[in-house]
Amino acid sequence: MQTISIITICFNNLADVQKTCASVDAQTIQPFEHWIINGSTKNDIADWLKATSQPPYRKWLNEKDKGISDAFNKGIERAKGTIIHLLNSGDIYADESILSIVKEAFQNNATIQWVSGKIKIKRAGQWIEVGKPFDKKQLYKGMRSIAHPTWFLRKEVYNRAGIFNLNYSIAMDYDLMCRIKDEPYQFINKTMIVFDNTGISSNNYIKSLQQNVTVYESYFGYSVKCRVWQMRLKFLHYLLQTSFGKFLFKIKKDFNSYILFG
Repeated sequence: MQTISIITICFNNLADVQKTCASVDAQTIQPFEHWIINGSTKNDIADWLKATSQPPYRKWLNEKDKGISDAFNKGIERAKGTIIHLLNSGDIYADESILSIVKEAFQNNATIQWVSGKIKIKRAGQWIEVGKPFDKKQLYKGMRSIAHPTWFLRKEVYNRAGIFNLNYSIAMDYDLMCRIKDEPYQFINKTMIVFDNTGISSNNYIKSLQQNVTVYESYFGYSVKCRVWQMRLKFLHYLLQTSFGKFLFKIKKDFNSYILFG
């Protein structure tokens, strides 16, 4: 039997935690456990967890941490399920069937060690759905729409590959992806997560690109193609902050919709 442990890390954002918990509770099948790893300096999240009736699968840890990677690791070390999902506070499942679909995927293919799917995000003011199958030959491109919030990993993958590196404040997910590149994988062609774009990775995008280069070259050596690709992403990021860039992006989105549905 496959059992799913969900880990939600949070920091002084009670409303986001409540939104994410409601999404978990609405799933058609219950998780084995849902850990809230709360590193907040305020008491409101801890008080809410204690004072509010919570489902039996919800557990929590209220203590300071050393950042995102450390908080992730605390959850992973405590998780007892065979499959682990890191669902950040503010993110929600795209619909009520996600855990059921993921569980079925792992049960139908005992060899796969991790899965990912599509994610709904806001880009240049437009809601879009992105997500591609993982391809280790494309690792130099960074995450390449392999959105970390959609990853579900067997617990044993962390046992083999290791947990998150505390040296990376943003690109810890990319670092892990470089380590699990040879693990058997399956793409789920479905939108799985609606992403909260107010988090640290969204607000520190340029820093994340810089860390991506550091991560990639730590495993594969100096790479011109990696550096050029990250420069391309940096240019596109700044372009999308402009009115002209947003205009071009809207045309692209509308054109793609026409090709698909027109």
